[in-house]
Amino acid sequence: MNHSQWKTRRTRRLLDEHVEESPAYVDAGYALALGQAVYDRRKELGLSQSELARRASMTQPQISNIEGGDSVPTLPLLTRLAKALDASLTIDLDGDSSRAHDDGDDGPEEIPPSGRSSAA
Repeated sequence: MNHSQWKTRRTRRLLDEHVEESPAYVDAGYALALGQAVYDRRKELGLSQSELARRASMTQPQISNIEGGDSVPTLPLLTRLAKALDASLTIDLDGDSSRAHDDGDDGPEEIPPSGRSSAA
């Protein structure tokens, strides 16, 4: 894509016109959303990356990669991560989004749709 095409895509987005996104771009957005949700929940609980890694039987670099949107964890790893974050993992295959929520009274937190599972 050249610069003039990028400007056109940007302008179209600003005008609320439909812009086709590549699957890789969409997947990267989901990975970043998951990473942000994990980071937010970890901070809410006052945990370091190392402590979360210990609780989830992972390594600190794995937590860093997830929070940075650099990796998409497997379902078993997501399950361990959700448990370590005192959260539940809910996957909605019929709806437009997956929901991850903690056990508090605040209700579920929306996570963007991904075709992959999400945790926070």
